[in-house]
Amino acid sequence: MNHTLQTLSTALLAAVLLAGCGRNAEPVTRTGFCLDTVVQITLYDTGSQDACAETLDACFDLIDGYEKLFSASIEGSDIWNINHAKGRPVTVSDDTVRLLREALRYCELSKGQVDLTVLPLSELWHFGSEDTPRVPDQTAITDALSHVDYRAAAIDGNTVTLADPDAAIDLGFIAKGYIADRLKEYLLSQGIESACINLGGNLVAIGNKPDGAPYRIGIQKPFADEGETVAVIDVTDASVVSSGIYERCFYEDGVLYHHLLDTATGYPADNNIAGVTILAPSSTEADALSTTCYFLGIDEGLALIESLDDTEVLFVTKDGELICSEGFPLPQR
Repeated sequence: MNHTLQTLSTALLAAVLLAGCGRNAEPVTRTGFCLDTVVQITLYDTGSQDACAETLDACFDLIDGYEKLFSASIEGSDIWNINHAKGRPVTVSDDTVRLLREALRYCELSKGQVDLTVLPLSELWHFGSEDTPRVPDQTAITDALSHVDYRAAAIDGNTVTLADPDAAIDLGFIAKGYIADRLKEYLLSQGIESACINLGGNLVAIGNKPDGAPYRIGIQKPFADEGETVAVIDVTDASVVSSGIYERCFYEDGVLYHHLLDTATGYPADNNIAGVTILAPSSTEADALSTTCYFLGIDEGLALIESLDDTEVLFVTKDGELICSEGFPLPQR
């Protein structure tokens, strides 16, 4: 999968400090490269090593299956088929329909500032691709913007149609969150009550540590060395996802350009936010909200989060100020 499914949440530092003390003396961890990122799944309070291996095999099989549905770059995926149908209707899986409906909800919520048809624009900038990122030609940006409109996507049962044949879908702002939630569901179905899922920064903590203590999660300091945090929070049975302007970016003529593109101008959004972290029960929601709140800005973003149950936000401004919702866990330096 290329950058089109790499969510905007790799800013999260998965500094999870865990002590394995369940039925196994040590936790069992599997690390792999998929979804265009490093994926790590750690199981605690587990049974035999063989059982753990089978469970982790199944987890990575699930990831592979979802990648083959949601990737815009894998030929034959549901999203690839929609993007190459030239306006013709395409029959897709139940999971794809479910994810697309969720994505469209956030497009509506943000009034199109988050737009699932942003791919024609984002491809011009080459963020996360093998090509060198660069500022595109204005004519190309203007043309791409004419095909960015989430309202072109119509869903009827399991049939998806793009009214604009040159539009194309990118689920990068929500897909990894959805996959993380499905992995959590699977692990719970297998009787796993203590685990940590890290999809390149989309982090899901299942339960507590085996000793009953919460997980401790470090949040990356924008533009600092990897491992330097702005806050460390305690997390129990929740998802933590961050979006920021410092992971996929480049400088040209002394100007910083980042991957969070303004669908009104075609250029990186310009506000005072360097990073957004969401704490929520659902990784799908946390993933989408981290991007949505970035575009809404601090005031509107805080108002949105305060209207939602069991959901919190931390904004990091460009000058390093921390602004959070009322219930966000107090940062520990």
